Amino acid sequence: MATRPQLAFSIGLTGGIGCGKSTVADMFAALGASIVDTDLIAHSLTAPHGAAMPALLAEFGADFATPDGALDRAKMRALVFSDAGARARLEAILHPRIRDATAAAAAIATGPYVIFVVPLLIESGTWRERVSRVLAIDCSEETQVARVMTRSALAADQVRAIMATQVTRAQRLAAADDVIVNDDGLEALRPQVERLHALYIAKATDRDKQE
Repeated sequence: MATRPQLAFSIGLTGGIGCGKSTVADMFAALGASIVDTDLIAHSLTAPHGAAMPALLAEFGADFATPDGALDRAKMRALVFSDAGARARLEAILHPRIRDATAAAAAIATGPYVIFVVPLLIESGTWRERVSRVLAIDCSEETQVARVMTRSALAADQVRAIMATQVTRAQRLAAADDVIVNDDGLEALRPQVERLHALYIAKATDRDKQE
């Protein structure tokens, strides 16, 4: 997607692994925001019979598929963590397809504003220009590690290796227009989400009036 999604007002929601991006996105969705989750799009592209699977198997070989025809994520993760060239080849296949699917989802969004959930928004270098504001979900690194170990059954050093491929917490916060702190559970999240939802509604309304 070479140009910004054709929406009057949009948010790029990002955060490090284990920060709670999906939880926060679900809360915004419950308030009426349209959510476009690039991770979910990537999963659909690499599911059994997913649109990206023929190109991926042609590039990496049939042994990168699971028995049901999905991408073997564990095997691909191990490869791209050790081989920057393989990562670039993977991204060359997935990223254009993700951009196209993201644009298609944004085009039919019906909420007062759209939130793009983009884990590597800051790292991508291009998303900042496509959205009106960047929202970072933040928590301590210790919380990140504990959540991912519980959720994904990974060892602490594996989680920290993933974190090391992402921008630092300080870099993410510096790039954000808005921040939600997710260290203290759902009840602490709710008022933060409600406050920003009201702000985004107001800004979306202002943008509509200007146009």
